Amino acid sequence: MAGSTPEASTATVAEGQVQGKQTFAFIAMTCLFFFWGFITVLNDILIPFLKESFDLNYTQAMLVQFCFFGAYFIVSPFAGRLIDKVGYQQGIVIGLLTTAAGCCLFYPSASLHLYPLFLFGFFVLASGITVLQVAANPYVAALGPEKTAASRLNLAQAANSFGTTVGPIVGAALILGVVAADASAVQGPYLMIAGLLVAAALVFRSIKLPVLTHVESEEKAEGSVWEHRHLVLGALAIFLYVGGEVSIGSFLVNYFSESTIGGLSTAEAGEMVAYYWGAAMIGRLIGAVLMNYVADTKYLAVNALIAIVMIVVSMNTSGSVAMWSILAVGFFNSIMFPTIFTLAVKGLGSMTSKGSGFVCQAIVGGALIPLVQGVAADTMGIQLSFIVPMLCYIYIGWYALNGAQRA
Repeated sequence: MAGSTPEASTATVAEGQVQGKQTFAFIAMTCLFFFWGFITVLNDILIPFLKESFDLNYTQAMLVQFCFFGAYFIVSPFAGRLIDKVGYQQGIVIGLLTTAAGCCLFYPSASLHLYPLFLFGFFVLASGITVLQVAANPYVAALGPEKTAASRLNLAQAANSFGTTVGPIVGAALILGVVAADASAVQGPYLMIAGLLVAAALVFRSIKLPVLTHVESEEKAEGSVWEHRHLVLGALAIFLYVGGEVSIGSFLVNYFSESTIGGLSTAEAGEMVAYYWGAAMIGRLIGAVLMNYVADTKYLAVNALIAIVMIVVSMNTSGSVAMWSILAVGFFNSIMFPTIFTLAVKGLGSMTSKGSGFVCQAIVGGALIPLVQGVAADTMGIQLSFIVPMLCYIYIGWYALNGAQRA
């Protein structure tokens, strides 16, 4: 009677073990995406809090995002080299511990009531998250077939969006919910976050993640990232996407507090920010399914177009229409980062790690675009200032239809 050969059975078992290890690694990575999403979105809560606590204008308040996302530009090249030297798993441990150190800096910043020290804390915190980004994004993309990389990364980013959804609710309750705008309100929450990050670092140091030979054992990449048109244009798309998304999120609390928009208290407006990031979570879950059937470039273009429409509606209306239309942008933001990322690094081969670092450098858009909108808000008003992120989405739509094509 015919049966499977011992070699075939062994191969089947080995394949099952590989898939099991990849599934475990993917779950571990999604936890990381949750952590840095939760921490990053707390900036949206801290900006209005620090603005009131230190009596800042919009431009000065946006220095939070300038220092936070500026770290991506400065640290990303070093993070790429670090990952190449110590590997993805050890890089994750270093990233978690660095992020925890940044959280701990908030304690002396509040005690001394020094805004510049807060800004330095944001920079250190973001430096750790940069290392996590450079390590985790290409690792997740490589945990399976290349054709499903965008879908897989979207699913992991859904965990990131869950963190950004929970973050504003927790932040509004623990920070904005305090009676007085006292900087000491951030000390307890950020010390708890630091403790969780240290615990996560210990876990990642002890578990065994699969070594992806085609990622970990790359030959030294030769050539320049500037030779790849789709990568360079994709990096600019990431710059503008992160800038637009972060800029909108940074202004929501103050925007909803305006009498002509929502007239909400700071704490109420802070809780509303959860809808913006929650919509992104839902959009990523839907996108992870639909992008198995719809071309990623077309899906990206449609999302960019609708985001533009929603911003235009919000800029030209008031009350609940203005509120919910700008919140809806979060849904259409959902698939942009992972989709642009995978389009940008697609086909780079041995240059994938270098390309990932280059794209992550472009996250500096989150530092500069909010600052530009801050200047616009100080000069022409907060509602009209949303023209800044609108221009960002126009370019993203063009990239989806034209710039993503590989030469």
